[in-house]
Amino acid sequence: MKKIHGKVLVAVGASALLLTACSSSSDDDASTSDSGKVLVATTVSPITSIASRVGGDCVEIRGIVPEGTNSHTFEPAPSVAALLSDADVVFTNGLQLEDPTLEMAEANMRDDAVLVELGTVALPEEEYIFDFSFPKEEGKPNPHLWTDPGFAIEYADIVRETLTERAPDCADQFQANFESFEAQVNELADAIREDQQSVPEGQLKLVTYHDAYAYFADNYGWEVVGALQPSDFADPTPSEVVTLIEQINAEGVPTIFGSEVFPSEVLEEIGNETGVRYEDSLRDDDLPGAPGDENHSWLGLMQYNFATMIEGLGGEAPNVKAVDIASPVPDTADYPQ
Repeated sequence: MKKIHGKVLVAVGASALLLTACSSSSDDDASTSDSGKVLVATTVSPITSIASRVGGDCVEIRGIVPEGTNSHTFEPAPSVAALLSDADVVFTNGLQLEDPTLEMAEANMRDDAVLVELGTVALPEEEYIFDFSFPKEEGKPNPHLWTDPGFAIEYADIVRETLTERAPDCADQFQANFESFEAQVNELADAIREDQQSVPEGQLKLVTYHDAYAYFADNYGWEVVGALQPSDFADPTPSEVVTLIEQINAEGVPTIFGSEVFPSEVLEEIGNETGVRYEDSLRDDDLPGAPGDENHSWLGLMQYNFATMIEGLGGEAPNVKAVDIASPVPDTADYPQ
């Protein structure tokens, strides 16, 4: 197995390059690709969506982490080992988000397979962000690069390069799929920068339950005022709640944002205590709609989140909502529910 976690992608072995469609397992194995396509395993659904968009019909993609699951504490079932042992390529986020899955992959993947930690490749260590939910003393940086459009493009480009090395006959398709995705993501990024100007001056401030927007905030000029969820994912202590209430009152934020994946009675109570609106529908890695729906994609996820955040902070988001998120590439990935 080739493990790619540095800044530079390495080439897979020459024998792997000859396998434009590979799967070494028997047809009666549940995790074997019957299509003869490159078998790709992915972890969280935004990565599954990006990989499917780039890979198109040259690959078969199977997600590992069920949507709506806390990816930080997810423990893969033993059956996932069969998928990992058959996979030609495994894409994870890295940055220590999916350690149990990585351990299983390292124990089960074939020698000629490739494991790519997208976030660890995309983000230099000196740019790691540590914060309330991801304190530096615990050594795990904030892993949520995919909520930043620029990093989503980087993920897609790493996917394109990796798949091209594995299936060179599909290189033109991978390139075309990447370019169409890049264009839509850049359109969304431009729309975000345009619409965020409608937010009252000084109000681009986020108070969230789960701090999934640190890199986005840094690159788009927003401020993460606070996040409620502690690093151990337990309920916050009373003193932590008091601190957050004081921050909210001091900053004058109009809305605090909860997570659809992490429902929080505490955050709702904080909203009542401060008189601030509580919006509980943001999603970090649970795509909107159902598999097969047009909005069930990275683009659909982030279009909804950014429009919700901009409007929640007193702005308007017509440009974000107007971005065409329809994909020219059918998404046939398997998304565990």
